[in-house]
Amino acid sequence: MTSRELVARTLDFGSPERVPRQLWVLPWAERAWPRELADIRRRYPDDIVTSPPFLREPLRTTGDEFAAGVFVDEWGCRFENRQDGVMGEVKEPVLRTWKDLGRLRPPVERLSVDRRQVDAFCASTGAFVLSKTSVRPFEQLQFLRGPEQLFLDLADRPDELFVLLERLHGFFKEELELWASTAVDALFFADDWGGQSSLLVSPALWRAVFKPLYRDYASIARRSGKRLFMHSDGFIPDILPDLIEIGVDAVNSQLFCMDIEDLGRRFAGRITFWGEMDRQWLLPYAEPEQVAAAVGRVRKALWRNGGAVAQCEFGIGARPENVAAVFEEWERSEKFSDDI
Repeated sequence: MTSRELVARTLDFGSPERVPRQLWVLPWAERAWPRELADIRRRYPDDIVTSPPFLREPLRTTGDEFAAGVFVDEWGCRFENRQDGVMGEVKEPVLRTWKDLGRLRPPVERLSVDRRQVDAFCASTGAFVLSKTSVRPFEQLQFLRGPEQLFLDLADRPDELFVLLERLHGFFKEELELWASTAVDALFFADDWGGQSSLLVSPALWRAVFKPLYRDYASIARRSGKRLFMHSDGFIPDILPDLIEIGVDAVNSQLFCMDIEDLGRRFAGRITFWGEMDRQWLLPYAEPEQVAAAVGRVRKALWRNGGAVAQCEFGIGARPENVAAVFEEWERSEKFSDDI
């Protein structure tokens, strides 16, 4: 069974021969633990990968996204970063006032994807391939308006907000349609919706303003025969029923911000939990035995002959022995279980 087949069977709750694996790596880890990271990658290669962008036209950016200093992204958003190896924060919104809206330039270079190269990449690997898309309407609004101003906008709902949102949404749909015409296995989008213990907006606002956008993304995926993968940090159980309803296949979320057993009771067998392990405390500060126990908890709550991916992020502060313990425990549990 190839990795592509393994992931597909996991998404369909079809009793794969083992759990699929994926490690997300921040540049910080590559610099801090190069040998240990190489060993983890050798022992536990990824079953899920992301296609390179293969752009014919380079993005109009300035600086290094993961270096200390200033980085300007393809939308013109200015990020300030105090530490190498991680992303910075937007300090100067592009759209200070609505008068600036007419000057906003979508990064059309993102649509210069060489589809033949993408298809060749997909044909060259047995891994399950995700699109290299940057579709994130809520986050992009924050970058363009600034977080504080955006929340005021969402409360007041001026007409200009929806003009901006429609422009973003139209561009994101075009980007997804382009990638849907390639040989990738799944389309990807992201928006961080959760705080530590609640959504950042009310569920009613989310359903009124943002759910219709995501429904359109799901429709593009279904029409093209692609799976749909989403990432969201934070506490998000209030919107999981909606994500299941519109057809999201897999969600990457901070499980340990939520009640994992409750997630299992309500949602196991209905959506695939594409990781992740706790990067706030477990991976930086726990002992490997505690990480192993946490993996067992996730597996017991969420695995239903599929429906889970052994995924975690090797980010700032994480200890390599704890990252390795995530995959070691999934592998160990598979050897002594009848249902995986």
